[in-house]
Amino acid sequence: MSDPEAHEPSPAFLGALANEQFGLQSVSGISVSESSSRAALYLSTLSSGLVAIGFSATHPTALAALTLSVLPTVFILGCFTIVRLVDTSVENLVALRRLERVRQYWATLDPAGAHFFGPDAPKSGYRGVRYGFWAMLFTMASMIVFVNGVLAGAIAALLLAIAAGASTAVFLTVGIAVGAVAVVVGLVYENRRLVPWISGLSSDTAAGDAALPGS
Repeated sequence: MSDPEAHEPSPAFLGALANEQFGLQSVSGISVSESSSRAALYLSTLSSGLVAIGFSATHPTALAALTLSVLPTVFILGCFTIVRLVDTSVENLVALRRLERVRQYWATLDPAGAHFFGPDAPKSGYRGVRYGFWAMLFTMASMIVFVNGVLAGAIAALLLAIAAGASTAVFLTVGIAVGAVAVVVGLVYENRRLVPWISGLSSDTAAGDAALPGS
């Protein structure tokens, strides 16, 4: 691999690199926007379903029909939403890693470049945020995982209460267990998809720091 400081980059290459940087910024912004839209769609659908169920509370037959049709549908929508939110998080992390490589290259073009384009200090993290294992719990996907887990537990409890006539202790215990399992499954899925990319982003930042002139 050639050393970027060994020759003067051509204007065509610099233009292509600038276009790549612009494209990656657009991808990152679009992925965040899509995540917000999908999370809002899921929460609004859940809210509307709960309002409809509330209006039918005085009619046991309508309440059972709405509850056992609307809530499972919203739960399935939540599962689809979680998968796509994780996908958009991966897309954003990939774009951020590639943007970091472009910034590292800008830093090598001039001795003063390290001051403007250099990576963040390892102690402060990427742009002031330290991404680690626990960072996964604060994503939009994790938010929907927790909400959907509560919904899964509520569906299980309602099924036992309405269809099987189980006692309060039984359907509450089963509901809590089902909700906990749903949350754990969602977080494990998210962890397997996101953690390698989060670790890679930190590695790229550290590698860029070591590659700067004078490091």
